[in-house]
Amino acid sequence: MTSVTSRAKGTEQPRGGYIPLKRFKITKLDDGIILNPKENIHSSSVGMAVDYLTRVNIGTDAESVFFASLRGAANIHETAEAMELLNDVNSIDDQSIINACKLSGYDVCYRASRALYKPVEGINPDEDTIENIRTMVKRGITFFEKYGPIVLDGFTFDGAYTDIVTTGDGDFLTESTLWDFKVSVSKPNKNHTLQILMYYLMGLRSVHKAEFENLDSLGFFNPRLNHVYLLEVENIGIDLIDKISKEVIGYSD
Repeated sequence: MTSVTSRAKGTEQPRGGYIPLKRFKITKLDDGIILNPKENIHSSSVGMAVDYLTRVNIGTDAESVFFASLRGAANIHETAEAMELLNDVNSIDDQSIINACKLSGYDVCYRASRALYKPVEGINPDEDTIENIRTMVKRGITFFEKYGPIVLDGFTFDGAYTDIVTTGDGDFLTESTLWDFKVSVSKPNKNHTLQILMYYLMGLRSVHKAEFENLDSLGFFNPRLNHVYLLEVENIGIDLIDKISKEVIGYSD
């Protein structure tokens, strides 16, 4: 199986990428908070915890948000343990954040391989990490108050996968924009910009076609940097859209 992320990383692109980040409009948000310099758990766990907790705290059902975590837990026969953790995820208090980090450890059993699983009991964010996650979730909530409301979140592309790209799921959709959350210390790179274009093109062929046809922009939000990046779809170019559709994703028409 090949995911959208893997396909984007494995695609040879021209220097700067098919869609250089400089083509995006960058807006720097400022809440006056400086994050703690060190975190004691893996960056992927932090990123997933911020993503999932943001969704929970803007009203999305927790079981739906942690779908991949629960499926992963089921694959290693730890559904009861995962549900016990999930029952205490309801806000951005310390316990909710700790449990969200632990739950994220199950994702690998669903998204990749059970062989890569490491016991979630070993995922124990310290005080600085918890505070950083809380700040980034607050930034996510504030972001959607300005750029929302959300139309879809945590969606897949059923009906649009190909022999080349067989898996992948998107983050957020508002009325006018497809959003990808990146909780990295770095700005989006050429793989990320290709990835979000792939999401958009696949969305137009998926069961969510109606929602995607209303979009006019692609965007990233990075709650760690507190930056927003936006690109209007009309500025991408039909030739590039055709190239990515055929050569990268594998559509024949």
